[in-house]
Amino acid sequence: MSDDHENQVFLPESFLDLHRDRHRTRLRTPIAEVRARYEACEDLAQQLVAQAQHIHFDLGVSEEEVLARIEAGLQSPDSGYAPDEAVWVARRLAELLQWD
Repeated sequence: MSDDHENQVFLPESFLDLHRDRHRTRLRTPIAEVRARYEACEDLAQQLVAQAQHIHFDLGVSEEEVLARIEAGLQSPDSGYAPDEAVWVARRLAELLQWD
């Protein structure tokens, strides 16, 4: 990926906050790594839309329970996602699905 493309990737503040120091003033993670993690998390949220809809509509599971299950699965150390990224993915998924 070229630097030009990387600089065009919009990084939402909510995701940047996951990688800022406790004063929320500086990134504690290199920006290239933040971009890569963001793209992985955003891609995952996009990919989970159809699965979440299936679980909710076809299986009758509540929106809250669907999101809780997905977040819990991503909280697993084997998932490859940090716990705060798991929360972000679940929130982004809710946003994509227009769920509360």
